[in-house]
Amino acid sequence: MKSRAGFLFAILAATLFGVGGTFAQFLFRERGVNIDWLVTMRLLCAGSVLLLVAAVHQGRAVLAPWRGQGGALVLFGLCGMLSVQYTYMAAIDQSNTATATVLQFTAPSMIAVWLALRHRRAPTQRELAAIVLALLGTWLLVTHGKIGALSISPLALFWGIASAVAAAFNSLQPVALLKKHGASVIGGWGMLIGGMALAFVHPPWAVAGIWDAKALTFFAFIIAFGTLAAFYLYIKAVHLIGAQKTSLLSCAEPLSAAVLAVWWLGVSFGGMDWLGTLCILATIVLLARGQSEESQSEKVT
Repeated sequence: MKSRAGFLFAILAATLFGVGGTFAQFLFRERGVNIDWLVTMRLLCAGSVLLLVAAVHQGRAVLAPWRGQGGALVLFGLCGMLSVQYTYMAAIDQSNTATATVLQFTAPSMIAVWLALRHRRAPTQRELAAIVLALLGTWLLVTHGKIGALSISPLALFWGIASAVAAAFNSLQPVALLKKHGASVIGGWGMLIGGMALAFVHPPWAVAGIWDAKALTFFAFIIAFGTLAAFYLYIKAVHLIGAQKTSLLSCAEPLSAAVLAVWWLGVSFGGMDWLGTLCILATIVLLARGQSEESQSEKVT
């Protein structure tokens, strides 16, 4: 029963993340909403709610990360949470949800390279295969197989790769913080810190864009479901079925983003785009299965 619930939570979380990104693309393109404002509000609103919920359940424990680990927490908020949110939204703004989400999912291969370099070891055959597939998938996605030609703008490619780097940092840097204080507390503080920093660039009260009923509904969805609910369901999935299976099922995010962007927003996504997407998603399968086999062998020994 727990396994079924975990699988459901993981797929639902990934789908909500993908749908939230597609709704953000609509707000940027069709309603003229400013990207800085949207990221600021997303971080401030979601971070405040997460910390409020954590405070109800944990009391003053929500302040514990500031005692002795304040520097690491600020670093996570600025270089982790703020960076991954902003670069992802900028990639959507410069290209589309499908391309931005798929490019961000090259992050697991970047993590594999970083861990190999950090531990001064050669990548395993599985890691090498994943890295090659990630490079091939990215090349197909941004060039459509044509050497020397880009199918997306250089700025879109920059933000997409930057999003992947930020996502990799976001997965590696806060490990110690998460183990000690939990995802809700650290995630909440990270979002709040990032939102407060970006508020100096674009204050929350400097609202721009066309705010009709559809825009307000989509904005509410991004905050409530595309951020808070998705984050909560992802944490629950990790708790129920483990990080490896959850990361594997997160493939639903780029797929849902791509399908919705093509079907609803009319984004052009051809055969080379889908082939590149499948190559990048295959890296997640390879790396997740490799982690699962390693954990099983450790239990045996």
